[in-house]
Amino acid sequence: MNRRDFLHAGAVFAATAAAPRAFSEWQPSQRYPDPAVRVIDPEFGRYRIGLAKIERIATGMRWAEGPVWFGDGRFLLWSDIPNNRIMRWDEETGRVGVFRQPANNANGNTRDRQGRLLTCEHLTRRVTRTEYDGSITVIAERFEGKPLNSPNDIVCKSDGSIWFTDPPFGILGYYEGRMAQQELATNVYRWDPGSGVLKAVITDINRPNGLAFSPDESRLYVIEAGASPRVIRVFDVVSGGTGLSGGRVLVQAEADGTPDGLRVDIDGNLWIGWGMGSAGLDGVAIFNPQGKAIGRIDLPERCANVCFGGRHRNRLFMCASTSIYSLFVNTQGAPGG
Repeated sequence: MNRRDFLHAGAVFAATAAAPRAFSEWQPSQRYPDPAVRVIDPEFGRYRIGLAKIERIATGMRWAEGPVWFGDGRFLLWSDIPNNRIMRWDEETGRVGVFRQPANNANGNTRDRQGRLLTCEHLTRRVTRTEYDGSITVIAERFEGKPLNSPNDIVCKSDGSIWFTDPPFGILGYYEGRMAQQELATNVYRWDPGSGVLKAVITDINRPNGLAFSPDESRLYVIEAGASPRVIRVFDVVSGGTGLSGGRVLVQAEADGTPDGLRVDIDGNLWIGWGMGSAGLDGVAIFNPQGKAIGRIDLPERCANVCFGGRHRNRLFMCASTSIYSLFVNTQGAPGG
């Protein structure tokens, strides 16, 4: 199987169960601009497109995570963790179907700098790479002789290094993985593409979740899910791009808010999947590089992860519990997410 065949793998589509009924329960805005895309600070006004509204492009999942865009194939992949499958949406046809099942309770996904799929797997407690011929290469599954917890989210830096978080969520029960004993701290790791060595670059963070680099890769943002309330920490990239320092709090969530995953646009703004909370926080929160809230995208479901895609990387895809939503915005996603 060559690269073209890989891009079309899993292209036999089946209608998602319960899709017609779920689609009928949600209606997009009937007017422009979409009132669900809210300007909190005038700074966000330049990113909102007045003639673009939120669209629901797929539904029927149990818990959607880890969206990743394949521009050369014009399709989106994402994980449906409890259903043990990776799903696919085709931009040209709008068809939705299963890309891979079983998927080892896959969670976060991204692409490496050669365009190959990188996946965090809860069930096998490992990070894998899907080669062009469809074979699976294990990138990381143990650290210092002990099994990883349950790799969660993942990004690839321009030097080819792979960075991922390792909280215990996939080993806490049987819904998103398999119950098992935690043997390692909840670290953030860097995998070196030259040596294949796995290094813990953050060892003092409680249940790291989503992560993303700034556009110039001088900063790494990490969501700390074990903090109460949750926080988004920012680290300086040091040691020639292989290490981190600092770790100050950039954003602190509301007492009952749950930031989960994030991606960064070319201007350095953080687009963060958000949910729960008494103030109706379900959707996406947008912060500028200084940590100031500038915009909101309200969704009818808690949002976990986002990614940028589409022909010009100006379409935001949002994994929100049981559904996938999209919105065209007046910016582009930074590479590497």
